[in-house]
Amino acid sequence: MRFKPLTFIICIAIPLLVGGLAAFLTSDSMELFEAMNQPPLSPPGILFPIVWSILYTLMGIASYLVITSGNPSGEIQAAMMVYGIQLLFNFLWSIIFFNLEWYWFAFIWLLMLWALIYLTKHLFSMISKTAGYLMVPYLLWVAFAGYLNFGIAILN
Repeated sequence: MRFKPLTFIICIAIPLLVGGLAAFLTSDSMELFEAMNQPPLSPPGILFPIVWSILYTLMGIASYLVITSGNPSGEIQAAMMVYGIQLLFNFLWSIIFFNLEWYWFAFIWLLMLWALIYLTKHLFSMISKTAGYLMVPYLLWVAFAGYLNFGIAILN
């Protein structure tokens, strides 16, 4: 497989832009998060943009590996469709949780997001084992976010 720099940049830019737009639309989210009653193990707010930037970059690399894999286009399209849907769910979770402050609904939404990430990881793995592995940190972080979301829903 020949490296395609423009495709690589676009693949990384898409999730970073989605995350950046969500951060912009929830600009007071870290202040809100810090003011909430939080469950044990809640990290400091400054950690979230760092972790999300890394995760969005890993997602972008994974999507690049899938897109450039040379697999049949139907397999790639199916995997990328689910990837796109999970990105949309990721984006909307921030709005639901921070802007609307619907913590219980956000928790249910996050469970659906986790399932979509798992499905994306599975579909990516069928095309590229490395792409599948690159989705694991995201899956784990969203599981931890589920714990935090649940705890916040109970405590607030």
